[in-house]
Amino acid sequence: MDAIVVIIVAVVAVGVGVGGATALQKLLLRQGMNNASATASAIVREAEQESKKLVMEAKEGALQDRTTAENEIRERRKEIQRSESRVANREEGLDRRQQSLEAKEENVSEGEKALDSQREEVETLKGEQLVSLERVASLSTGEAKDMVMRKAEDESKHDLAKRYFEMEQEMLAGADEKAKHVVSSAVQRLAADVVSETTTSVVPLPSDDMKGRLIGREGRNIRAIEAATGVDLIVDDTPEAVTISCFDPIRREVAKIALTKLVQDGRIHPARIEETVEHAQQEVDETIKRAGEQAILDAGVRGLHPDLMTLVGRLKYRYSYGENILQHSVEVSRLAGLVAGELNCDVQAAKAGGLLHDIGKALTHETEATHTEIGDEIAQRFGLPKIVRDAIVEHHDDQRGTPEAFIVAAADAMSAARPGARRDTVEFYLKRLEALEDVANSFEGVERSYAIQAGREVRIMVQPEAIDDMEASNLARNVVKKIEENLVYPGHIKVTVVRETRATETAK
Repeated sequence: MDAIVVIIVAVVAVGVGVGGATALQKLLLRQGMNNASATASAIVREAEQESKKLVMEAKEGALQDRTTAENEIRERRKEIQRSESRVANREEGLDRRQQSLEAKEENVSEGEKALDSQREEVETLKGEQLVSLERVASLSTGEAKDMVMRKAEDESKHDLAKRYFEMEQEMLAGADEKAKHVVSSAVQRLAADVVSETTTSVVPLPSDDMKGRLIGREGRNIRAIEAATGVDLIVDDTPEAVTISCFDPIRREVAKIALTKLVQDGRIHPARIEETVEHAQQEVDETIKRAGEQAILDAGVRGLHPDLMTLVGRLKYRYSYGENILQHSVEVSRLAGLVAGELNCDVQAAKAGGLLHDIGKALTHETEATHTEIGDEIAQRFGLPKIVRDAIVEHHDDQRGTPEAFIVAAADAMSAARPGARRDTVEFYLKRLEALEDVANSFEGVERSYAIQAGREVRIMVQPEAIDDMEASNLARNVVKKIEENLVYPGHIKVTVVRETRATETAK
């Protein structure tokens, strides 16, 4: 019974527990659903509030954009209105200008018509005046034109002479003092001896009997000497001397040395003559080489070819107007170097150009050309710089392309102009003076002329009524040009035109 009660109680308890659990579960579910519903409602409310806020912000932004757009549209409209106003004003201005231009064109057309009529009247009057002038002046139109042209030409010559005179004075005012300083400085720093050698080759003999031995049987010895040396032996009445004649100074020197040795040795026959001449030729060649080397050392020129040194040495036996060309070349080189140093030019180029400016004279007796042309060929053959070649070619030209060429020409003139540096024969000297005076006297307006300073200056006296001061400068320049074209002379020649007027009255 108790067991049944217990079982019943247990069953009841189980039933109560199951029903309570179910009720509890439903209660919890209802509570969860209420909570979820409240959360959803809160979320919905927040979403609605956020959407209202976004809508308000969107409306405010749209309103602001609309306001900005409306402002921009109003500004654009104002700008368009202003542009239209400017265009309208410009069109009005163009219309007024077009009207003004049309009025001016009408005025110009009327003016052209008036000018055409006036031009016709002027041409008519001009023709009438020309006829009247020709009748009054007894001159045709062509003659009148020639007269006017001659007058204009005379006035132009006068103006040119005046301008030339003024420019010359301006140039001399500054250049003369500088040139004197440079030249005097260079000359004072160079002290060279004056050449006193001559070109005469005379071999002294111990006695007149030696002349017969030199001639030999039937002249075989003298013929052998002349054939071996290429010279002419002059055996005349000059006591105890034989003269050697030859246009080649080197062959003349070889003959002189050979004859001196033959006379000293006393053995004179064709075989001995040939042997002695050969030895003399070797001695002269060695002398030429040493002279060239010494000249290059004295001048201070560097980098020359050995064969060119030999050509320089050949100048030892060449003379011009009695002046030894080798000594003259060394002097020109040193002067040119000094002047180039004073003027900040290329000293080495000036020295080389001065030393080699007469190098062509070493070969002038062997070819038909001027010494400047030969010098240019030699310079090209040995690859000398262009600045040195220009100095060699242009040292006698009026147009010089480089300062170094001008310096070499000036140094050449300074060296040649030294007192006693060059000597002429009396006959040649007198002919040169007469030629200078003849050139000066050939011009109109010259009263008389005098060659003075040993032919270094020509003084011209002009007729004052025929030549004025401006024409005097013109005359000096023309005389210089004619001297340069027609005469050959050493150094420079100064032309001085003297114009003076005198008023003379006699007291009675």
